[in-house]
Amino acid sequence: VGLRVPRQVRLLQRLKTKPLMTEFSVKSTIISRYAFTTVSCKMLNRASEDQEIEFQMQIPAAAFITNFTMLIGDKVYQGEITERGKKNDDRVKEKRNKTTEENGEKGTEIFRASAVIPSKDKAAFFLSYEELLQRRLGKHEHSISVRPQQLAGRLSVDVNILESAGIASLEVLPLHNSRHRGSGRGEDDSGPPPSTVINQNETFAHILFKPSVVQQAKIAQNGILGDFIIRYDVKREQSIGDIQVLNGYFVHYFAPKDLPPLPKNVVFVLDSSASMVGTKLRQTKDALFTILHDLRPQDRFSIIGFSNRIKVWKDHLISVTPDSIRDGKVYIHHMSPTGGTDINEALQTAIRLLNKYMAHSDGGDRSVSLIIFLTDGKPTVGETHTLKILNNTREAARGQVCIFTIGIGTDVDFRLLEKLSLENCGLTRRVHEEEDAGSQLIGFYDEIRTPLLSDIHIDYHPSSVVQATKTLFPNYFNGSEIIIAGKLVDRKLDHLHVEVTASNSKKFIILKTDVPVGPQKVGKDVLGSPRPEGDGEGDPNHIERLWSYLTTKELLSSWLQSDDGPEKERLRQRAQALAMSYHFLTPFTSMKLKGPSPRTDGLEEAHGMSAAMGPEPVVQSVRGAGTQPGPSLEKPYQPRIKISRTSVCGFRREEQIFSSIMKFSFSSFLGLE
Repeated sequence: VGLRVPRQVRLLQRLKTKPLMTEFSVKSTIISRYAFTTVSCKMLNRASEDQEIEFQMQIPAAAFITNFTMLIGDKVYQGEITERGKKNDDRVKEKRNKTTEENGEKGTEIFRASAVIPSKDKAAFFLSYEELLQRRLGKHEHSISVRPQQLAGRLSVDVNILESAGIASLEVLPLHNSRHRGSGRGEDDSGPPPSTVINQNETFAHILFKPSVVQQAKIAQNGILGDFIIRYDVKREQSIGDIQVLNGYFVHYFAPKDLPPLPKNVVFVLDSSASMVGTKLRQTKDALFTILHDLRPQDRFSIIGFSNRIKVWKDHLISVTPDSIRDGKVYIHHMSPTGGTDINEALQTAIRLLNKYMAHSDGGDRSVSLIIFLTDGKPTVGETHTLKILNNTREAARGQVCIFTIGIGTDVDFRLLEKLSLENCGLTRRVHEEEDAGSQLIGFYDEIRTPLLSDIHIDYHPSSVVQATKTLFPNYFNGSEIIIAGKLVDRKLDHLHVEVTASNSKKFIILKTDVPVGPQKVGKDVLGSPRPEGDGEGDPNHIERLWSYLTTKELLSSWLQSDDGPEKERLRQRAQALAMSYHFLTPFTSMKLKGPSPRTDGLEEAHGMSAAMGPEPVVQSVRGAGTQPGPSLEKPYQPRIKISRTSVCGFRREEQIFSSIMKFSFSSFLGLE
C-alpha cells in the first residue's frame, strides 16, 4: 500500500510529460551592418497523448519578419506574405498603447506559435527576420534572444560578420537576462559566455556559442539564458564615408570623426506630477545631476518641471558654469511630485525658451537646440487632444528644435511621445516600471551628448542615382552613423559623384569627391563558395535588401506623420507593394501559412542557409517525393500563431492567426478605438 502513491505520481508525471526541445539554434549572418537571422527549434512530444506545444522568440523591434515555417510530423506549413485588406488597414488607429510588451525585453517584440503535436511525434519551427544594425555610442550591436524556455539537447548561436571596410573592434558581452542594460558608459567587466569561440581576421568574424546541457543549467535551469550580444565597429578611412555597390544598388555609410562638438542649447523637461512619486522621481533626479556635470562650457541649458503647473528654473537659457550647475541641482533637488500632467504647455514653454535664445544669439555661432522630455503619463491638464498637441508643437518648433522623449511605465502615452520625436527630428525611448529610469536617461543622453554636424545634405548626381532614401539630416551625433541607399542608373558606373554639405561650429563644410565604386559584383558569397558565372541578376543582394528595408521604414514613418488622407493612402500603397516584393511582415502585410505539403530532406538545409542568403522561398525546397506519413490527428488540426509586436512605425500590433487545415489567415487586433 505504501508504494501505491509514488507509482501513481510517476504515472501521472509520465502522462503529463512536457514536450522535449531537442534543438534550439540561431544562425545569423551580418553583411555590411545588414543582418539575416534564422531561428530553428525542434520539439518532441514524449507523451502518450497529443499535446499542444509553443514556440516563442523575442526579436528586435526594428526587425522585419520575412519567413515562418512549421513542420508537424511529415507535413510542412509554409509562410507566405500577403496584402492586408484595406478594411484592416483602416483599423490601424493612432492611439495609446494600453498593454505592455507581454514580458518582452526593452526594444523587442515577441513571436509566438503553438501547434498540437501527435503522441511520440516531432515538430520543428523556423523563423527568419532581417534588420539593419544602427550605430550607437560608436558600436553596432547585434542581440539574439536565447530563451528556449527549457534546457535544449543541442543549443547553438552561430554568427558570421562580413565587413569589407574592415572590423575595427569586436566584443561578445556576458549574457544579459534583465530589462536593464545600464547606461552604456562602462564596459562589461567579464568576458563572453562559456563555450563561446571567436575567430576573426581583418574583414570577417565567426562567433559560435554552443553550451552543453550542463553549461546551460549552470546559466539558467529554466532555459532562459538571456540575450547573446555582439558589439563591433568598422574601420573608417574616407571623410566622405564608405560607399558599396552591388548589382545596381549602392549603400553609403557616413560617420565622420575627429570633429569639434557643436554647442548645445538644451532644456530638460521633467514630469513632476503626483504619479512620479517615489523611486522614479528620485532616480531621474540623480541622473540629471550626472548629466548636468557632463555639460560643456559652450553649452546653454535650462530646467522645467511640470505637473498641472509649469515651473521654470530660469526664464532664459543659462551658460554652463560651476555656479549654474550647482543652482540647477538645487532646483531639481527641491522638485516635489504633485498635481496632473500638462504636456502641451510644458513643451510650449521649453520651445519658447529655445526660440528666444536663438532669436538673440549671434547668427555665426552655430548650435543645436534640443529638448529632453521625460514623463510617465498622458496629458490630463490643459490641452489633452493628441492631434492638437502635435500640431502646436510642430508649429512652435518649426523644424529648429529636436525633441527627445522618454516614457516611463505602462500608463504613459507612448504613441504621443513617438510622434513628438518623429515629427521633430528626435528619438524616443521606453522605460519599463522595474527598470532604473535614471540609468536609462543617462544612456539616452550619452547618444546625443556630442553633436558634431547639423543641417547635413548628402547629394548624388541626379543622372547617376534614383530612388535614394533620405538624404537630409538635421543633426549628426558622435558615435552614430548616417546610412543612405539607392539605385544606380548605370550598372557599369565606375565613379559616383558625392557632395556633402553640413554645418560644424562656426564653419560651413563642403565635401566633394568622385568615389570609385569598383566591381558591382562580389566574387564569393558570404559562405566563401564561388558564385556561378552569370550576370548576377539572380544573386542574393544584401544591398538591395538594405535599400528595401530602409525605404519601407521611411514610408511607414511618413505614413504615420501624414494627416492628409490621399497622401496617406499613397504612402500605404507604396509601403505595401515594397513589403510584398521583399517578403516583409509590416503593418500593411499579413502572413498566411500554405499547406500542408509533404516534407522533403532539403527543407532544414534550406532554412539553415537562409540566414546567409536571405529569405529564399522555402516552398521551392519542399517539392518532390514525401516521406512516409506520420500518425494522424484524432481531431481537426488548428495551429495558432500570435505575433505580439510594437512596430517601429509607432503603433502596437497584435495579430492572432486561427488556421484551417489548408489556409492560415491573420485577424488583427491593431489597437482599435
